[in-house]
Amino acid sequence: MEPLSFGVVTELALFGVLALVMIVAAGAFSKKLGVAAPLILIVIGVGISFIPGAPTDVPHNVILFGLLPPILYSAAINVPVVDFRRNFSSISALSVALVFVTAGITGFILYAIFPDLSLAAGIAIGAVISPTDAVAATALGKRLGLPPRLVTILEGESLVNDATALVLLRSAVAATAATVAFWDVVGDFAFAVAVAIAIGLVVGWVTVRVRARLSDPVLDTAISFAVPFIAFIPAEYVHASGVLAVVVAGLYSGHHGSKHFSAQARIAERLNWRTLQFVLENGVFLLMGIQISALIGSVHADELSADQAVYLGFAMTGVVLAIRFLFIGPLLLVLRRQEARAERSQGRWADVLGRIRGRVEGDEKLTQRERTRKRLDRGEKALKRRQADIDQLKGEGFGWRGGVILGWSGMRGVVTLAAAQSLPSDVPYRPQLVLIAFTVAVTTLLLQGGTLPWLIRLTGIRGTDRAADRRELASLLDELGEAGIEVLENPKIELPDGEVVDPQVIERVRSDTLLSAESAWERAEHGAGIDGLKHSPQRQYRALRRQVLAAEREALLEARSAGTYPSRILIRAQAMLDLEETRLEQIDNPSGS
Repeated sequence: MEPLSFGVVTELALFGVLALVMIVAAGAFSKKLGVAAPLILIVIGVGISFIPGAPTDVPHNVILFGLLPPILYSAAINVPVVDFRRNFSSISALSVALVFVTAGITGFILYAIFPDLSLAAGIAIGAVISPTDAVAATALGKRLGLPPRLVTILEGESLVNDATALVLLRSAVAATAATVAFWDVVGDFAFAVAVAIAIGLVVGWVTVRVRARLSDPVLDTAISFAVPFIAFIPAEYVHASGVLAVVVAGLYSGHHGSKHFSAQARIAERLNWRTLQFVLENGVFLLMGIQISALIGSVHADELSADQAVYLGFAMTGVVLAIRFLFIGPLLLVLRRQEARAERSQGRWADVLGRIRGRVEGDEKLTQRERTRKRLDRGEKALKRRQADIDQLKGEGFGWRGGVILGWSGMRGVVTLAAAQSLPSDVPYRPQLVLIAFTVAVTTLLLQGGTLPWLIRLTGIRGTDRAADRRELASLLDELGEAGIEVLENPKIELPDGEVVDPQVIERVRSDTLLSAESAWERAEHGAGIDGLKHSPQRQYRALRRQVLAAEREALLEARSAGTYPSRILIRAQAMLDLEETRLEQIDNPSGS
């Protein structure tokens, strides 16, 4: 391999700098225009692609193996596991069943259109255009106020359906080269999913424990940058789904980071990963637009012209849209029946548990058994969590308006283009098929993404009630404050080193502990150096305040486990605790050592 010349390196560096400037500019102007930055960058990229000398050939492996893992990981660590679990049935239906249905129908249509195309190759292309990329949808949805449940479903679908589509693509490509039975494909899919989940959980568990031992948030964040590849590489090596392994590792790390990582580490990770996610996601959309001229130039008109391939791409866009809407209608009915069935089942289980509690309390021998009491407590805790799930789903339910937005938010993205370019070179009509996939991706992004804000306003769908959110945050802070105040109720309260605390310091900590909740209630109602002295009141205050924060954090984790508050409220409360804990840490340890 010949080394790159200085001129080539300079051109690449210049292009990288210009790309970063364009990404930042698009992000800034998108807020004023009300259009998602990825849509602007695609248009810019298309314009760049026709500039003579512009780099238009981007290897698909760079996107699938280099950029996709960190993009998915950064999204996964910010998805609340509680919300993912509550909406698991809808997420799994959209990310697995819908992908199979879409791939099968579109693959058969393409098989019928192209005479030399096998059914397996047609399904491979169907798998390519099946997965959605909800980056633009969720970016607009959060800014325009979509219901949190709808955003969670879109995010969860886009995280998992990439894995489904890529595994299906691999199986379909294998079927083009040899005779593969249906059950072989099913077995390959089951193996890829099961092994990927196992690898993701192991990587998540190990890396969380390792990162918890690092006291320096810089080192912790640096390790986190390697986690997606630590999960992706071994999964791909054993022919499992590396994408799914990354998602599982990200969900595990994001969920358990609240308990195991320091406040400084969490703040640093959020900021650094948000920055990296912004650059990578938007950079990938810019790359999509840049490749348009190369794709058009690769089409041979004697087989099928570029214009005809684009027209077919428009037609397939209509097909995938129709399939999605036809799938979502029955899905909403099924979900509604499941919620009603769960509510009836909850009442029956509550009656059964109540009778068991009565029997236990009426039998002195059973009452004295520690194992019996623990089992009963676990059962009541699970029943309470289940009731919280039902209440949250009912409170965040959406009808036909949500179904319309969910159907229109099925934009295709960069995975579609990169996966299409991974097709074997001996597949008939390969350049035309890649151009068709590109047309589907760009059309859905520009058409659906560009009109989504208008459709949200037209349907009148409502997101979160900000006044209600302020009241819930104030209520949660009340609960956390009560847990913290219990630390101060001890008549013989001491610091960890046995030092007796000055009563004035106790009252000061008590006042500051109540201040956050009081300020939150006020907003809800109205809408709006190291101390050198070892025993100084300031040092006592900080040490005691740390104990209070630790109690409040335990209460927060308990509230998250019980599921009694929406995830967005829990995240805001955790951010407040992290900021306070970080402030105290900077006072006591300004060097960060």
